[in-house]
Parts: sequence; structure tokens; C-alpha cells
Amino acid sequence: MTIIVATKNAHKVEELSKMLEGIGKIELVTMKDAGLDAEIEENGKTFMENALIKARFVCNALGKAALADDSGLCVDVLGGEPGVYSARYASENGENSSDEANNEKLLSKLSGISGGERTARFVCALALVFPDGREICATGICEGLITREQRGEGGFGYDPLFFCPEFSKTFGELSNDEKNSVSHRNRAIMQLREKLKSIDY
Repeated sequence: MTIIVATKNAHKVEELSKMLEGIGKIELVTMKDAGLDAEIEENGKTFMENALIKARFVCNALGKAALADDSGLCVDVLGGEPGVYSARYASENGENSSDEANNEKLLSKLSGISGGERTARFVCALALVFPDGREICATGICEGLITREQRGEGGFGYDPLFFCPEFSKTFGELSNDEKNSVSHRNRAIMQLREKLKSIDY
């Protein structure tokens, strides 16, 4: 079965394909490779709403199963910010802002907040939508703390600020294998894998 991933990022498709290996003949392709070149407006209020918006759009446009994800960082003391605005947290025009600008804004808003109150989590929502109307949703969460300064050269986004208790390091200090073993995306994919095993597709 071919599943169209609601992204133009070939690297993301490759990563997702590896995580879904072994559960049947599934081929993942980007929406661009499937002949769809569109900008999808993500105006949901939650990660899952955004994932469903993207997956439904692609499924309806191409008539094939579509998979989409939406993810970001939620900080408790900030009422869940940056949340669905994670990629454009420091933006003034609604476009995505740089990792550096987003991280600087987050650190600024957390100045004066003690270590124990800097709890946060990365969240990944996955939505798989079929042409017959079936929808499978999965959510992965990774709990952690926000550090006071960036640590590590790896990862992207908020990774250098996200302290992972399992490794006593930030995501920016972890190897790819270490990060993938505990990441919110991996946990969401594992949940999706289990759900796919019990359905006919």
C-alpha cells in the first residue's frame, strides 16, 4: 500500500519509513512525489487537529491514504507555549522563525523561573487518513525540563534546551540513536505501528 506523507521533506519520509518497517508492504512517498504541490494551512488549536487537517487534505486531493504529523514543545509554566506555534514562536508575520530566535524568546520568557518549575514536554501527533473515511491517530510524548542555556550541537529546534532525564543530557547532546529511542515522534510511530497491525489495509 502506498501512503502519501503530507510533507515535501524527503528526509522525514525516509525516517518514517524506517520506523514502520516490518508491518506489511507499505511504501511512503512525499506529496510532491505524488504530484501534489500545495501549501496546507495549519489553523488547528492542537497538534492532532493540525495533523488531521494535513492528512485529510492530501487524502481528499489524491484519493489515497495520507499520513501527517504535527509536533512541538509545551512548557507548563507558560501555559503550554509555544505549543502549535513552536516553529513560529518568535515570528512577527506568521511565518516560521529561526531556531535561534525561538530559543532566545523561550529563554527570555523563562528568565527568573527556577529549575524545578521549567517542566516541559515534546509532543508528536500522527494522523493516518484513508479514502474510505477511516482515521487512525497516535500521540507520542517525551517529558523533560528546559535548561538555562543551549547545550549540544546536535538536533534542531528546541533540542539544545530540552533536558532529557533518561540520559541526563539535552536532546542537542544526544546521538541520533539515543534521541530516537526516547523521542516523541518515535513513541507516536510505535503506537501507530501497533494500531496498523490490527486493521485491514
